[in-house]
Amino acid sequence: MSWRVLGIESSCDETGVAVVECSPGAPPRLLAQGLHSQIAMHQAYGGVVPELASRDHIRRVLPLTRQALAEAGLALADLDAIAYTQGPGLAGALLVGAGAAVALAASLGLPALPVHHLEGHLLSPFLSADPPEFPFVCLLVSGGHTQLMRVQGVSEYELLGETIDDAAGEAFDKSAKLLGLPYPGGPHLARLAEQGRADAFPLPRPLLHSGDLNFSFAGLKTAVLTQARKLPAGDAQTQANLAASTQAAIVEVLVRKSLAALKLTGLKRLVVAGGVGANRRLREQLNEACQRRGVRVHYPELALCTDNGAMIALAAAMRWQTQVADAQPTYSFEVHPRWPLAMV
Repeated sequence: MSWRVLGIESSCDETGVAVVECSPGAPPRLLAQGLHSQIAMHQAYGGVVPELASRDHIRRVLPLTRQALAEAGLALADLDAIAYTQGPGLAGALLVGAGAAVALAASLGLPALPVHHLEGHLLSPFLSADPPEFPFVCLLVSGGHTQLMRVQGVSEYELLGETIDDAAGEAFDKSAKLLGLPYPGGPHLARLAEQGRADAFPLPRPLLHSGDLNFSFAGLKTAVLTQARKLPAGDAQTQANLAASTQAAIVEVLVRKSLAALKLTGLKRLVVAGGVGANRRLREQLNEACQRRGVRVHYPELALCTDNGAMIALAAAMRWQTQVADAQPTYSFEVHPRWPLAMV
């Protein structure tokens, strides 16, 4: 028996809808997806405006649903369940996706399956050409979240370490803003770093030798601010050097802590998920370090690193397939703007 699940993601500034099919004994398949990014709308404000984000989700969710179904060659009657992001995220944005999903499920008499946003990221590499196997260590670097998890199976997550202040993604974005780069800053900083020297500025690596698996990037942001104020006006090369040094500091901490988590658990498989997981330098250094240690590294496809409906549909399908999720139709719902993954 196979399950065709339509997933709706609306936690922040991307509206994503996708259809995923899961069958016993076969890898999950992404049948189609539609995605709309709100970057252009929020650029004028230098960051996400929650009310504007919610209104745009309302405009996009149904057209994207029709688009995904058309690309998959499916009708609504061909679906087995509707999944949606329950949290964490912006409350208003979450309510748009949840309301649309539950209303659609109720009209079809199908289960409405709530999904943790970070669980979607964590499981997204199962849609890649090189899917992982359980158990593994996961480095989860998505938006305001930086965590290391031991993953034994679907819904079997043990938190090993997390950020105590700014996350890696926030460090990228806030440092980019200090350098005068446009929103969203992380990708712009990474591109600028390609032109600079990573050893030009001696920036701190917070908690690198803390003896635990927690992260802290607020001190790094402060150090970048101090150096950015000293930059000569119009000196593009020095700006690129500071971007490269900032990226190097973040990447070194992420790599060293990931290796420590692998050593602690004794596992030989690492999954990297979330938007920062698309960073080229991070992938290069993790690949090199893990190859020397005989560790397999798995990533989502680049198109699935940012928020998307495919990861939500996949997580729901895997939870249903492993009988973790309740597949009985129920149409009351709530959202959780703050929701630790360890509580799933």
